[in-house]
Amino acid sequence: MPGTDAREAAKTSTGALEQLPFLPELPARGPGADMIGRSAGLLVELFAEVQPSGWRFADRPGRDTRRAHSWLGEDLDALEEFTQGYQGALKLQAVGPWTLAASIELKYGEKALADPGACRDIAGSLAEGLRRHLADVRKRVPGAQPVLQLDEPTLPAVLAGRVKTASGFQRLRSVDRQLAEEVLRELIRSVDAPVIVHSCAPGVPIPLLRRAGVAGVSLDFGLLTEREDDVIGEAVEAGTVILAGVVPSTDEDMSDPAGSVTGVRTLWRRLGLDPELLGRRVLVTPTCGLAGASPAYARKALSLSVRGAQSLVDNPE
Repeated sequence: MPGTDAREAAKTSTGALEQLPFLPELPARGPGADMIGRSAGLLVELFAEVQPSGWRFADRPGRDTRRAHSWLGEDLDALEEFTQGYQGALKLQAVGPWTLAASIELKYGEKALADPGACRDIAGSLAEGLRRHLADVRKRVPGAQPVLQLDEPTLPAVLAGRVKTASGFQRLRSVDRQLAEEVLRELIRSVDAPVIVHSCAPGVPIPLLRRAGVAGVSLDFGLLTEREDDVIGEAVEAGTVILAGVVPSTDEDMSDPAGSVTGVRTLWRRLGLDPELLGRRVLVTPTCGLAGASPAYARKALSLSVRGAQSLVDNPE
């Protein structure tokens, strides 16, 4: 979300999305509030700090780790305030293990993705941190049924060998798809909550994610091609929820929520899927995070997502 006011962000989240409020992230506050720093702060017995080149692992927790913990606590306090008596789904999000490994450097300077052992350590540390995070949220909001979103925007590049080395002059070797799936599966099994994976990049590996055990896949609908029709159809028929990013994530003049989901209906007809499944298998979302939007547009985008989803339920055909 845009801005730096945790209470205002929590108020917007719980007010605009009454059936699926979320714990906001406010990266405008600086390092430690950004998506990588925030998730690095969740790691157990692994610590990261900001260097001129970006995030890098360190021997001990420092100012950046303390800042990440402080801001997460502030955000949780605000969410707790606005969810008194709430019962239902509550979305939390963290960066997934592969995007973390592709974004944080080891102490000697190369990205952690280059070291298979480091990748395993990150996944295990993140899993433990997420279990603690979920337990804390359940304590603060007893009626919550947490849904965990893993942000993996870099996963397609990790699998395709497109992640640049720390120097930027070469590319790291692609990660074996079976290994990538196995690491995700272990993490998903270890957390006591449904997991969805979000990636706003082209080429989201939907079959891999399904085999890893995700409950849903969140993607930018505008990046889909007809080549992906079959895998989406198979996912829907198998019960996977599709979070369709159709509402622009930065300021844009949009007033017709029904129009935003036209592409979803078109895909449904092309696949020959039961229209009644639309309201049960598809959630409508912005295309990506709203941190680059104005506060007014961020509120509008969430409202348009709700109205777009309702239009799928009311008029699936």
